[in-house]
Amino acid sequence: MKQVAGLWIDHREAVIVILSEKGQETRRIKSYVEKQLRRSGRAPSQASFEAQMMPADDAREREYSGHLASYYDEVISCLLPAKAILLFGPGEAKGELRKRIQRNKLDVRITRYETSDKMTERQIAQKVRRHYLPSTATLPPGRRSKR
Repeated sequence: MKQVAGLWIDHREAVIVILSEKGQETRRIKSYVEKQLRRSGRAPSQASFEAQMMPADDAREREYSGHLASYYDEVISCLLPAKAILLFGPGEAKGELRKRIQRNKLDVRITRYETSDKMTERQIAQKVRRHYLPSTATLPPGRRSKR
């Protein structure tokens, strides 16, 4: 069996499930990126010349984009050995990562791209197994299929 991967991603974290001959491996990568850019410092009513005390919004946006770029690069480095990638997640991060993968000429590896809700690590692993190994994906112990 070739090495295949499933990736659930949002701006805060990525969960990568890798399937190979050796079995299943799960990796979790945190982005440590603030979701909302916040102004720091004193309250506007107490501060004089507030604009001079705060970093410019474009500088803060560049910093935010830089953090996301390094996060996406770390995720991509984990996916490089995979021959096929199932990419899914709830928000914009999957689309941003997909564009970055295409720019790096890795887009042929994405076999499926879809939107999904917040999922537990176990649900993510099960979804990846069902996508790549539909005949071997089993029900949890104690459950029977209806026939």
